[in-house]
Amino acid sequence: MLNSRVVIVLTAAILVLGIASCAVGQDTEALRETATSAGELALTYIDSTATYIGQGIVYILNLITGNRVSRDLEKPVGYLGLITGILLLFALLDAARKIIWVGIIVGWALLIARIVLDALRV
Repeated sequence: MLNSRVVIVLTAAILVLGIASCAVGQDTEALRETATSAGELALTYIDSTATYIGQGIVYILNLITGNRVSRDLEKPVGYLGLITGILLLFALLDAARKIIWVGIIVGWALLIARIVLDALRV
């Protein structure tokens, strides 16, 4: 019997491919503009979410360190927080999970090093 995660992933993939195949024959300017604006809206939403998460984490870090963490770290911290949240919310396949964890661990390690250097004013 198939794992429920695999069934969900396959169902989502079939749904996306089905929707995409319906739009293959359409080549209108309005469709391109809609797709472009929808893509831009999705990326803007992701960027805004990461920015808000980063602002929250940097605010908490500044409470702990006495305003020594640079506000330049809001975006990187936000994106790492967003990716970490996505990883914790969704159960990914084991191979993808290991690859993402390596990236997250390296990212957090570099970010912590930067925070320590900012706090020490080095």
